Amino acid sequence: MSRILIVEDEDRISSFLAKGLKAEGFTPTVVTDGVTGLDYALTGEFDLMVLDIGLPGLDGFRILERVSADRPTLPVIVLTARDSVTDTVAALEGGAADYMSKPFKFGELLARVRLRLRSPGDAAPQEDLSVGPVRIDLRRRRAYVGEREVELSARELTLAEVLIRNRGLVLSREQLLSQVWGYDFDPGSNVVDVYIGYLRKKLGARLITTVRGLGYRVD
Repeated sequence: MSRILIVEDEDRISSFLAKGLKAEGFTPTVVTDGVTGLDYALTGEFDLMVLDIGLPGLDGFRILERVSADRPTLPVIVLTARDSVTDTVAALEGGAADYMSKPFKFGELLARVRLRLRSPGDAAPQEDLSVGPVRIDLRRRRAYVGEREVELSARELTLAEVLIRNRGLVLSREQLLSQVWGYDFDPGSNVVDVYIGYLRKKLGARLITTVRGLGYRVD
């Protein structure tokens, strides 16, 4: 089980990340200041680090510089509100494996985490997801029912992908919100229910089961 170090001083974001990564089978550790973050990063106990730039105590770029010199095999994903080209280039040239701007979608971050943790000898990423007559072409981002292509919006496609990847598991509305819409979306919204309705109309009414009081499941 991969251990992920989260160095982020915004409680809302660090809590969101830790909860989401734990639900996906990772072991997250949260640190909220730069000095402690650097100490943890240099222990050699982590497989990947998610690093904010604007940290108290020690700037994220300084941490990146030290990690690149002393722990060059530790992949670092920079996650920050700074989105200028200058900052992006500085992070990547400073040794970051990837760079994402806030606000972000958890599903995209998760894909990048998995990519950076994949060993060279690992199997190639899955290109198709299917359940019954429904098939999603992940590479071309298209959906089919039997041989018929079904037009889905980007959000509908991502929601279908998350549900099918977790086939047999009940996913709560909160889990779906975080993975498909991102941490900054209103948790009281009924948008998940609305989009489940869209998918049932387009992909088949029997595809998604409502588990009362818990969430949704694809069998």
